[in-house]
Parts: sequence; C-alpha cells; structure tokens
Amino acid sequence: MSVPVWELTDSRAATDALLEMLRGGRWRPGAVGRFLLLAAHRSVRQAVRRPFAFAQVGALHGLLFTSARGPGSKTWVATSWNLNVLHLGLLENRDRLSEADVITLLRGNLPTTALGHSRWSGLLAIALDLADGRLARRQGTMSPFGDYADSLADAAFWTWLVVRHEPSRTVRAAALAAWMVPVVAVTAVGVRRGSMPDRPRPALLRPAAAMQVVVAARHVLRG
Repeated sequence: MSVPVWELTDSRAATDALLEMLRGGRWRPGAVGRFLLLAAHRSVRQAVRRPFAFAQVGALHGLLFTSARGPGSKTWVATSWNLNVLHLGLLENRDRLSEADVITLLRGNLPTTALGHSRWSGLLAIALDLADGRLARRQGTMSPFGDYADSLADAAFWTWLVVRHEPSRTVRAAALAAWMVPVVAVTAVGVRRGSMPDRPRPALLRPAAAMQVVVAARHVLRG
C-alpha cells in the first residue's frame, strides 16, 4: 500500500484498500486484527480533521441523550454517537454535517423519542426519509456519509418498529428480511472480493421501500 490508508481522502478507496488487505490475509485472525486496527486509526484521524462535524454530532446526540426515555434509549443514542463519530471520514471533502444529514440522524434515533412511540411514527419516518433525500439533492450535499447513514437509519428504525410493535410474525419476518438481507449480502460480497459493491438502486424498487409503507400503515391502523 503506497499511501497509508488513513491518508486516503476518498472513503471508497480507503474501504477497498482495507478489504483487499483483509482478503490478501485470507481473513486469518492476524489480518482481521490489522484490518480493525487500521480502520479505527483512520476513523480517529478523520474525526480529528473535522472538529466542527465532531461538535455537531456531539451536540445533537447530547440533546437526544438528555431527552431519551425508555429502556435502552440512552444506550441507543450512545451507540448512534459512536457510529457517527467513527464514520466522519465519509464526509470526504466536507467538514460539517448538512441539514439533510441531521434529519437522517434524527430519523435513526426516533425510537428514543416520544414521537417514535406514537401511532404515526412510521409515517413520520417515511416523511423524514423523503425530506432528507430531497434536501440533499437540492443543496448538493450528498456524500457517502449521508448515503450510508440513510441506510443505517432505515435498518435501525424499521427493525425496531417491527420487533417492538408488529404483532404478525409473517410481517415481522418479511420486514426483517427486507432490511437485513441486503446489508448482510453487500457486506459478505465486499469482504469476499476485497472491494465494496454498489448498493442496489433505484431505492423505490427495493423490497424495503414497499415494506415501509405496509408496516407504517398497519401501525397507524392499530393505533
């Protein structure tokens, strides 16, 4: 590797370099350990280079943490903070979160809020999802950070909603498959071939988009 992975400004190139190193080491414990160490090193250095974004993430999650109610809510917020801080390098040429990024992070933390426990939470999540995408395109602030945060926010919120509030085992199984199978499949392919594959597009054709509407509507009708 001619350039240290933590110095690569392109997050896709850095991820591919790390995965190729892991594949070259045949996924042995030593290769896995080096992979984790280098990934953590890059994450810390990228966060240090973006103090404003780091402060934004801290302020947002600080507010969410102080207002979080319910079992596991504070742990949820703390986990969200940790994941976002470790992935600030995905902002690439930006040094701060956009308005769309903030909306995405709020959507991912809906389960820790009172609104997240209302009958309208599913519809609210869909509205926020549409809003952050439209805002990012209009302002030209789309980035790998927003892209992956969007996917994780969807997986986190909708998985929580069906596990916590969906009574039908069939719907729960279908919903979990719609959100988790693509994540597992993309990760497995990336690790296997030593580079990250592109996510399936367009988003509206993915099974998860249809499941969101089904789960949200059932949640409203149940009250």
